[in-house]
Amino acid sequence: MVTRISGRAWVVGDSVTTDALYPAFAMKLPVAEAARHVLYELRPGWTEQVEPGDILIAGRNFGLGSSRPVAVLLRELGIAALAADEFNSLFLRNCVNHGLPALTVPGVRGAFADGDIARLDVEASWIENATTGDRLTAGALPPLVLDILEAGGILPKLVREGYLPNDV
Repeated sequence: MVTRISGRAWVVGDSVTTDALYPAFAMKLPVAEAARHVLYELRPGWTEQVEPGDILIAGRNFGLGSSRPVAVLLRELGIAALAADEFNSLFLRNCVNHGLPALTVPGVRGAFADGDIARLDVEASWIENATTGDRLTAGALPPLVLDILEAGGILPKLVREGYLPNDV
């Protein structure tokens, strides 16, 4: 796994729900099509602006709500990592399970504006706004989480370790 990630920042607020991230009607669509509806109520047109390698920055309690697999859609869009002041715990676990790095970084939302260049190191637990020079320390990810992320998610990890067949 590449532990250092650099990309353009997109900033959203507090308590963004999984309903806003993955609307119910989109759950019946193929992943590529459903991904085009991420945040469509909060940020119309956003998915057309996202480029591979971009980083989503959020406030407190990001991913509040159901256990919809939003990480799959964010990865489909090319989002390389997430950083938030605080994640909803179920949402955070879904990100890990799907191999999407997510760092908890108090104060991160206030340190970035849309379009700033974000650099982060998942293993060293920091994020930097390359535009302003500000660097913040993230909560360290446990070795097991780093191992899951390195494998690309929980299912690839279980395949790699021989617990599941290769055709999962």
